[in-house]
Amino acid sequence: MKKILILHTGGTIAMEEDKETGSVKQQRNNPLLQHGANLSAIAELVVEDVFHLPSPHMTPNEMITLQKLIDERVVRDGVDGVVITHGTDTLEETAYFLDLTVQSNIPVVVTGAMRSSNEIGADGLHNFISAIRVAVSEEARGKGVLLVLNDEIHCAKNATKTHTSNVATFQSPQYGPIGIVTKRGVMFHQTLLNRDTYKIDNTTKHVVLLKAYAGMDEMILQAIHSIQVDGLIIEALGQGNLPPRTVPIIKTFIEKGIPVVLVSRCFNGIAEDVYEYEGGGKQLKDMGVIFSNGLNGQKARIKLLVALEVTNDPNKLHEIFMY
Repeated sequence: MKKILILHTGGTIAMEEDKETGSVKQQRNNPLLQHGANLSAIAELVVEDVFHLPSPHMTPNEMITLQKLIDERVVRDGVDGVVITHGTDTLEETAYFLDLTVQSNIPVVVTGAMRSSNEIGADGLHNFISAIRVAVSEEARGKGVLLVLNDEIHCAKNATKTHTSNVATFQSPQYGPIGIVTKRGVMFHQTLLNRDTYKIDNTTKHVVLLKAYAGMDEMILQAIHSIQVDGLIIEALGQGNLPPRTVPIIKTFIEKGIPVVLVSRCFNGIAEDVYEYEGGGKQLKDMGVIFSNGLNGQKARIKLLVALEVTNDPNKLHEIFMY
């Protein structure tokens, strides 16, 4: 029987609804902890309550703690897989951080819930069981960090939260899930062609995420420049274009060695250097702006946080964001 490390971090999956007010609150004890013995038929579970945090409280500090814990336990305890329970608001960011930094190729599965443990139709326990089943699957090895919710398996690079409350909130735009969980088993039908990992000891950089809009000017960019950030992610318009008044200050960022990474604010598609006008993608690319190959803004920020711990060479950063 495989040994699976369970790391609880908090979130809705570990909360309960107040029946009088309807508000969802953290409880003193994680309700999932009472189900450990009932899951012993699936795997030998090693359970640890690492954090008890709602996901908006998660930071890269907690993410690096999880990464170090996973790699340490693989060596020390010989675990065969890992399941992490997490709040859904920032679940995709933690999952992608781990995808970029965990050194082992064992299955690492992140799951959560959209309904708290005592609500009608609560999805937490079902997602938790499905995640354990994926973690024991031999086919899950080498596929990077996976998200398992609502009977679907998504890779961390592509999955994103698409709905504020629907249990089917996690989707992978353009690509879809890479597998499914059924009553009879775990089935994969896709895999990522490329996965990049980086060995880091800490996260020390300050990277800001900004969304472009019609009529955007230089003011917010000047304010960000004044606080001495280490990197900037911009969710640009369309295929990768910005209003013209932003161009001079972006050039200043680049001249001072502060990387600027562009993604599209669109739900589908990738940013490309197509349009040749003031603020167009071609002008921005020629200036030295880095174009990301399909990541959304929050994941591009995570990737730049990680990449800057390895290099600040512009050419290497351009190459890193090609994948």
